[in-house]
Amino acid sequence: MKKILLLLTSFFCLYSVAQRTAIAIADKKYEKYAYIDAIKIYEKVVEKGYKSPELIKKIANAYYFNGDLQKAALWYKSLFDTPESKIEPEYYYRYAQTLKRIENYKEASYYLKVYYEKIGTNVTDSLFNFTTLVTHKNSYIVQSTNLNSPYYDFGPAYYNDEIVFASSRSDLALVKKTHQWTEQNFTDLYKASKQNDTLFFQPINFSSTVNSQFNEATAVFTKDGKTMYFTRNNYLEGKKGRDKGKNKENTTLLKIYKASFSNGTWTNIKELPINSDNFNTAHPALSVDEKTLYFASDRPRTLGGADIFKVAIKDNNQYGKVEHLGDLINTVGRESFPYLAPNGKLYFASDGHLGYGGLDIFESNYENSSFQKPINMGKPINSVSDDFGFITKDLKTGYFTSNRTEGLGFDDIYQFKPCKVTVNLHVTDTQTQDAILNPMITLQDEEGNPINTNVTYKDGFYWIEMECYKKYFLRTQHPEYETVEQPIEPVNTSISMEIQLQRTIFPFEIGTDLAKVFDISIIYFDLDKSNIRPDAARDIQKVIEVMKEYPKMHVAIRSHTDSRQTHKYNEGLSDRRAKSTFAFMVANGIEAERLTAQGFGEVELVNECADGVYCSEEDHQKNRRSEFIVTKVE
Repeated sequence: MKKILLLLTSFFCLYSVAQRTAIAIADKKYEKYAYIDAIKIYEKVVEKGYKSPELIKKIANAYYFNGDLQKAALWYKSLFDTPESKIEPEYYYRYAQTLKRIENYKEASYYLKVYYEKIGTNVTDSLFNFTTLVTHKNSYIVQSTNLNSPYYDFGPAYYNDEIVFASSRSDLALVKKTHQWTEQNFTDLYKASKQNDTLFFQPINFSSTVNSQFNEATAVFTKDGKTMYFTRNNYLEGKKGRDKGKNKENTTLLKIYKASFSNGTWTNIKELPINSDNFNTAHPALSVDEKTLYFASDRPRTLGGADIFKVAIKDNNQYGKVEHLGDLINTVGRESFPYLAPNGKLYFASDGHLGYGGLDIFESNYENSSFQKPINMGKPINSVSDDFGFITKDLKTGYFTSNRTEGLGFDDIYQFKPCKVTVNLHVTDTQTQDAILNPMITLQDEEGNPINTNVTYKDGFYWIEMECYKKYFLRTQHPEYETVEQPIEPVNTSISMEIQLQRTIFPFEIGTDLAKVFDISIIYFDLDKSNIRPDAARDIQKVIEVMKEYPKMHVAIRSHTDSRQTHKYNEGLSDRRAKSTFAFMVANGIEAERLTAQGFGEVELVNECADGVYCSEEDHQKNRRSEFIVTKVE
């Protein structure tokens, strides 16, 4: 029995040593960011029954830092479900990010709130208001480009009439060398010319002088095409630099380099003085005037995993002081991939602002010498996956990168353009179902403002082009029919609408006083005056709107005075008042031939206030009035 126990004890000791050895190997890979290899070892250890909070953290982190947030969410859940776990604040933040990836926004909001409470930072509730974000969509169509491969394709940039981008494809690479972090080739820069609006010709390697045996990515070019800034691992002229900072990991980090185009080739490659061996500096972007360089970095003073900075570009390859863009742009999360649009707007990727999951693309206006609060660009540009690397020339179309699940590879380049749909309209009579010819169709925005749009007509059918995901009102009018106004919110497919109009039944008899029918206040005039008072103008406007609604109606304007002054004077005064009302109505859109105007002086008083009878001013004013009598309906 003792021998059996000894053998079992030896077995478990050997088993424990084997697991510790495997974990030690995985830890080394983890520390060198070789997350894919580390995950394979860690998960085998777990399968054999060895599991601890620290091991779970590393597996979850490995998936998280490698961009697989869906699997990371499962492991972070396991961590939070483990009773003996001691959980640092950053894990609440990471778990919240992964919960967004699987669209569990309710729990994501909870864990984000706990995170900010634990680090003692007060933030507004708007950071957790996922409800409004989820319903927000932009009027764009997003399409995959034929630049993509089964590998990493990302970071598009405009270069003359071509697109330059980074890719880990190996078939066109100058050096075939597998990166241990990704198990794919090191990335090179490639370029491709446009074949048409949606297709590119076959990409080619960008430059044998720019691309090296290490990673090159995210370039930006001056407008004249003679200068480029790009990202590369810390490698220049055959020498590789390593991180010898506080982590002592000997890792080759990222730097920004500059190159010049001369005699048909890229030459004079120099690293910028803003770099360091001990932190990453990457993803350059130029201001519109090309006097400022924007970039991402995890250098000291960074609030989160990476922040956006800027530096002035001076003459003779000199640069100003590096400036942090501040906490309105940067967060405790990651901000990266800046881009300055032609109108000065800043576009960048972030997982620290309110987003759908992973990195989202945000835009920030430049006003009063600073960038304003960023706005999420909404779906379909953003998704629950990582979305980044946004560029645009005309503010309507452009490109960005995403690792959304429907892609061809790990990261893919997408094109976006305005989403417009055709709305087909058929306007018919409610009773007869016959087509109504020549209706007036007006498209209005959500506030009711008319939108200039082309309405195409043929055989009783109409076509209007609208933007997707926008709220509109469609107003349909015809002189013989009641006006119809209805809301419409097209999505991303064309639709057909049947609009039925009810023939107008004219509600007024000849001789009707519109003032009485519509409870319009009597049009009063000041004593001895014929000018339109402000309160009178408001009441006359009511009559105008009624006449516009019934364009075949004719009206007689009848003006009256009180009994003071002589009959002759009052007759002239009332005539001037009638003509003043007439002119006001014509000036506000009523055809003159539909109106007549006549003054009756004091001959049709409404009370006993005749000559010689004492009356109050209030009683006299009741006689100073106008009437609007329906005289004809064509």
